[in-house]
Amino acid sequence: MRGYPSYGRNTHKRRPKHVEYEDYAYVLDYLPLGYVDIDHNRVIEKEPLAQVIGEKAFTLLEVVPKTDLMLYERVFIGKGVRDKILKINRKIHFDDLTPTAKAELHYVVEEIVKNNEERFIKFFNMAPPITNRLHSLELLPGIGKKHMWEILEQRKVKPFESFDDLKHRVKGLPDPIKMISKRILDEIEGKDKYRLFVGHNRLFRA
Repeated sequence: MRGYPSYGRNTHKRRPKHVEYEDYAYVLDYLPLGYVDIDHNRVIEKEPLAQVIGEKAFTLLEVVPKTDLMLYERVFIGKGVRDKILKINRKIHFDDLTPTAKAELHYVVEEIVKNNEERFIKFFNMAPPITNRLHSLELLPGIGKKHMWEILEQRKVKPFESFDDLKHRVKGLPDPIKMISKRILDEIEGKDKYRLFVGHNRLFRA
């Protein structure tokens, strides 16, 4: 099992210094009976489980809840006393998500982006080049060279203060929330080697 060092299992192992931990996560699916094999009508896991996504690095995790959970619910999974989560079982990947979790992923990611506007506006104000020919702004869907240069020029004049400010000052720019959310989903699905927002080794931190 590829591990998420040290949330509940294998805690005796040395933790890499660069590992970053999630404090809060959003519920993608709650499984009161655990995983069920629909084709063979049998329960695979007997204990309640939930699949969640961290709000900091968008880490997908399987957790054991203490109580019933609601979809979209924000729960504390960090160090210390957790009121609703008993333990974190493991890190999971996009292909491990249940059909319900996959269906809700888009909506939950958009909600996280909306609720963390300051953090993502900071990306537009501070995003660096990746190579001499590629800027990290260009990794967002809908941003080409023209919009990239407009953003770079405008942020020199004055840092962007909000998504509305960004849209007002950069004419014709697609919806920033949808652009960022689409990029995050692509990174979760492993569609690009560069990671701006997903994982502890991502290029941008705020």
